[in-house]
Amino acid sequence: MKLEPEFSYTAELAEPQIVGPGPYGLRQVLAVTGGKVTGKRFSGTAAPGGGDWLLAGEDGYGRLDVRAQFYTDDGAVIYMSYQGLVEVNEAAAGALGGADTGTDFGDHYFVTTPRLESGDPKYAWVNQSIFVGQGRIQPGPIVEFQVFRVAA
Repeated sequence: MKLEPEFSYTAELAEPQIVGPGPYGLRQVLAVTGGKVTGKRFSGTAAPGGGDWLLAGEDGYGRLDVRAQFYTDDGAVIYMSYQGLVEVNEAAAGALGGADTGTDFGDHYFVTTPRLESGDPKYAWVNQSIFVGQGRIQPGPIVEFQVFRVAA
């Protein structure tokens, strides 16, 4: 098994809407206000309506619950959903809180398991692929991910 680089994407995030503390942690909704996806097999822009229904735990980790869609440069739509885990260490908290600096890949645990879907025949391959990703947080806040396809 090997990981093949497939695409990267950025998501610009709105201010979080705090749902409030609950039995599983602090629920926050972060709407995606813009973004881009760039890869060797497709590129495009983030469509409106995506977001992260983040659950912040008392253990210093956020549990991601993301749904997003992209309009490819050639007119197709690709839907993406993923779960993930982000360590909210000092650097990550600062970047999310408006600091001028962000994090880099590997600065903290930030791993996702994207699942992609498309009805366009050109992108049918995404329906039969497993992906994993790593993230970082940039000022804005903007999250950036490198996504890899798991190859046999």
